Amino acid sequence: MAEPSRRLRVWAALSLLTVLQSGGGHGFYLPGSYPQRHKVGESFYAKVNSITSVVTEVPYGYYSLPFCQPEDGIYDKAGNLGELLMGDRIENSPYRFQMLTNASKIILCSTDALSSSNFDLLCKRIDEVYQVNLILDNLPAIRYAQLKGFSVHWTGYPIGIHDGDYYLFNHLKFRVLVHKYEVNAATTDVVGVGEAGGAILAGAATGDGDGGAAGYIVVGFEVVPCNVEHDPEAVNGLKMYDTYAGEIQCDPNKVAMPLKENQTLVFTYEVEFVESDIRWPSRWDAYLKMEGAKVHWFSILNALVVILFLAGVVLATLLRTVRRDLMKYGELDKEEQALMNEELSGWKLVVGDVFRAPSNPSLLCIMIGDGVQILGMALVTIIFAAMGFMSPASRGNLITGMLFFYLLLGIAAGYAAARLWKTLRSGDHSGWVSISWGVACFFPGIAFLILTAMNFLLWGSHSTGAIPFSLFILLLLLWFCISVPLILFGGCLGSRAPHVVFPVRTNQISREIPTQKFPPWILVIAAGTLPFATLFVELFFIITSIWSGRVYYVFGFLLVVFILLVVVCAEVSLVLTYTHLCVEEWRWWWKAFFSSGSVAIYTFLYSVSYLVFDQKRFRQPVSVALLLGYSFLMAFALMLATGTVGLLSSFWFVHYLFSSVKFD
Repeated sequence: MAEPSRRLRVWAALSLLTVLQSGGGHGFYLPGSYPQRHKVGESFYAKVNSITSVVTEVPYGYYSLPFCQPEDGIYDKAGNLGELLMGDRIENSPYRFQMLTNASKIILCSTDALSSSNFDLLCKRIDEVYQVNLILDNLPAIRYAQLKGFSVHWTGYPIGIHDGDYYLFNHLKFRVLVHKYEVNAATTDVVGVGEAGGAILAGAATGDGDGGAAGYIVVGFEVVPCNVEHDPEAVNGLKMYDTYAGEIQCDPNKVAMPLKENQTLVFTYEVEFVESDIRWPSRWDAYLKMEGAKVHWFSILNALVVILFLAGVVLATLLRTVRRDLMKYGELDKEEQALMNEELSGWKLVVGDVFRAPSNPSLLCIMIGDGVQILGMALVTIIFAAMGFMSPASRGNLITGMLFFYLLLGIAAGYAAARLWKTLRSGDHSGWVSISWGVACFFPGIAFLILTAMNFLLWGSHSTGAIPFSLFILLLLLWFCISVPLILFGGCLGSRAPHVVFPVRTNQISREIPTQKFPPWILVIAAGTLPFATLFVELFFIITSIWSGRVYYVFGFLLVVFILLVVVCAEVSLVLTYTHLCVEEWRWWWKAFFSSGSVAIYTFLYSVSYLVFDQKRFRQPVSVALLLGYSFLMAFALMLATGTVGLLSSFWFVHYLFSSVKFD
């Protein structure tokens, strides 16, 4: 047991060192993400993921189309919870590679005569711009092209094109970049310190523990799809991986053989291996390059500077006004203060009502509890992602981590809701159990209903994005066996914690609120524009990444935007609360919540505008329902999180304001 323990300690130390050296990038190896080394001539196979489309956003299985199947049958790669929730179905494929062995005109298979149903299905998938997603050693196939003088790239390749006739890409030209991996004989346990500080253990990295033998690791996987005309007679009697006898001219800009019914399809491919200087920690750099990066950074930095300046001015003005009122009020004696209370209007006149319990306090406590849980989950997930622990190389880890942190933070949710409930009831904690149950069922219940409705649509479409029934059972078990007990435990702690004592007494009869020139809710809804201004640029890149199949990776900057959003939400809520108190509007609880939570309205409208203007091809009912459903769920979660920030900051401000002045 000493040797594994020592290896574990070495790995832990080197992982920490790697994080510090790489600045929190994606250049270190977590367990299960070690480089797979291949010897010269060794055979290894690509895998296939679900076919996807940026038009429909409904994934389907690769083998739902008449493609070549592996000789040993089809089997799924065991995926984590995040992969299952994302609809990834990774399966084996017949595409075989032999390390450093270039080959051309490899026969994959020839199919039977294309039936009318398969022909119609292929044509439909081509019209819907579906693409194939191949994976080699955990690297997605990447395709480069020239568009208006710029070099662009996509992951995967389209099934075919529609140019008058339908053309199927039946020949693939692969280019595999490999890097020579050598073990330093002078070291026994630790080898291969990469450019980004990555370090791995001998044996663990190779998977075979054969010591110092050299090998090659895959650091790039490129594909060029072509439509070529094959002679079905030339493949008679040939088996998979034999050499095609005819000529193959692979030109991605030319098509040769239109798709027809009762046609025999012949699939071929070729492979070229190229030694590269790219090291293992840097092999994902090509996928993480975002077009228009300069515009991306300049736009976001410009928005951050403007919002920081505006928020600073607003906060400085507010603090100066409040401090002036407090200093002026504190210099008076009691008789003058009493006379001033009779003559002046403003926040000092609502002292007997400012801490009056809001309407529907139980719902407010439940929403605050769910908001604390969502806010904490987002913060912790973004921090871990920014540190590199949830790199895109580990599929599904981001979703799995979000779910794990959400469940764990149920303790904080129950605590916050129960303690706020106890505070509103002046120390009476009775009813905290129902509040905790409300926290456990409010947001998760709404999310579960939305996901179930969308899942029925995906089931009806026979999509791989549909969650299996067994996963539904697992989610229910996680909900009621982990989340609910943790929230109840947190509620128990909150009910026993001391409540916040109000600095002033509440009158038995509420004060009449003067008639306002404008409805106060108009200002509350308009207040959400300021937090949205800090968010919309980054929101554009997030939505584009999700609905365009890109990899979103700038979690470090997302962390900055998230922190800035929290600060702006707090400031906006403070300003609105003070404004309402100055006009003797003492019902500030819900207004403080929605003044910052109204950013969700603009977020949802922005998502709808993306559907209408940027994705005009989204016209299928299932696709529209998916985008609207996910957008509403995202906006609802954002409302709870930002509303919680606004209410808690306003509560602190009001408590501080009225505890700074002594009232009779």
